[in-house]
Amino acid sequence: MESALVSDDEILLFTERAFHNAAKTSNTMKMLDLISKGVDVRAKNSADRTALHWAAGAGHEQAVKLLLEHDVPVDEEDTFGMNALLLAAWFGHLRVLQILVNAGAKISCQNKDGLNLLHCAAQKGHIKVMEFIMEDLENIKLDKVDKMGKAAFHLAAEQGNIEVVDFLIGSGCQHSLKDKEENTALHLAAKNGHTEVVQKIVETGVDLSDKNVEGFTALHLAAEGGHLDCVKILLEAGCDVNAQTEKGMNSLHYAASHGYEEIGRTLIDVGININAVTKQNSSALHVSVLQNFSSMVKLFIECECDLDITDYRLQTPLHIAAEHGRQDIAEMILIAGVNLKLQDKQGKTSLDVAARGNHINLADMIIKADRFYKWEKDNMNSDSDSWMARHLTFRQDHRLETQHIRSVIWRLATKYLKPNEWKKLAQQWKFTEAHIRAIEHQWTGTKSYRDHGHRMLLIWLHGVVVAGENPVKGLYEGLVGIGRRDLAESIRKMANADDTSPKKCTTM
Repeated sequence: MESALVSDDEILLFTERAFHNAAKTSNTMKMLDLISKGVDVRAKNSADRTALHWAAGAGHEQAVKLLLEHDVPVDEEDTFGMNALLLAAWFGHLRVLQILVNAGAKISCQNKDGLNLLHCAAQKGHIKVMEFIMEDLENIKLDKVDKMGKAAFHLAAEQGNIEVVDFLIGSGCQHSLKDKEENTALHLAAKNGHTEVVQKIVETGVDLSDKNVEGFTALHLAAEGGHLDCVKILLEAGCDVNAQTEKGMNSLHYAASHGYEEIGRTLIDVGININAVTKQNSSALHVSVLQNFSSMVKLFIECECDLDITDYRLQTPLHIAAEHGRQDIAEMILIAGVNLKLQDKQGKTSLDVAARGNHINLADMIIKADRFYKWEKDNMNSDSDSWMARHLTFRQDHRLETQHIRSVIWRLATKYLKPNEWKKLAQQWKFTEAHIRAIEHQWTGTKSYRDHGHRMLLIWLHGVVVAGENPVKGLYEGLVGIGRRDLAESIRKMANADDTSPKKCTTM
């Protein structure tokens, strides 16, 4: 019988629950009927809310008056510390607020978070309620803070309530007051991308260099949040674009960490130090490579950032790309040109890192780039522009025009070269020991040498094509050089017999 009187999630009796529902809907006739039957008008639900809480929160003036006439306590708090007065302010019910004040409600009240009447009204943007609080109530402090150290100005800025912000500024609030995390209202508005509020606060002449406990300025927070318009306002107002947080990060680091290309470009345009490093010695380029934002990497390369900066592990951005197997990013860096000899704390080059991670295609790209850099240096005064006439790439070659020679290379590596002959060819073509070691790191079984030989030959072919040389001629001379004239002659005859080959070996 007792269970029938109690709802599943409440501690109210059936009649008490009906009374609360009547107060929520302003059904005063039902309320009077239940009162005549002896219902407890002060009954509380599981959250300690009375019928007055519901009526005040819903803005039902007649229900509030009825409850007050029956001596319902006006200052009762629920489990969150909210009383009827605070609820009326929170939901913007001015007339209910006035009724409760006239009934003797304590205007100095606050909830468990320290929010008072002004906080509640400001956070929700209720200007009329705020005007009444400031003009008609006594001892309401404009800059009183809650338990987080936030004044009404903080809350309004955080929520983006421009009308409230304007009202509070006009009322003389402190513009640069800091909360417990040392955030100003400008910090909170910038963090949440409230452009109008940011503009309004900036116009008051606040210190744009103010930092919170983590060393963030408003610009850092705007950049981290991806709020381009806020970033532009702050920059135009003259904030320090190179300010760094406690971790040594500038705004560009935060743009890079989220891939905000337009914000990054805006910051670079106004002169941010593109090569600034954090406490861990990471540049914005390191960050964008780690987060795999290729568009940011492209932007930094276009702006001529330092590609060889090393972080606390002595890793360059290419080391990071190699570690994570990021081919798109690695190729952009390789085409731009980097120092491939740089070693990390473990003494590993980017090639070593790629090979160790079994990122085979990326390792081959690095070897191609290394050989290209040497060829480019050796041919600086050459009038050859064969490689410049096409798009430079270090990726695998899938072009139709090289299909035939690639087929020859495949057969040569998998059917005719003996286990160690690929290494002899590599040495003949000036592959370094590091190149050979990186290729040999791959293990595909007891016949791994076939894959190694095929990779080496494709890398060699890349260099030959870039240089505009005859690959068949190069193969012939290489095979002769390692004592495999039989294979060399076979390839020459096959090439000469193929009328469709663009690289017929007629000169040999």
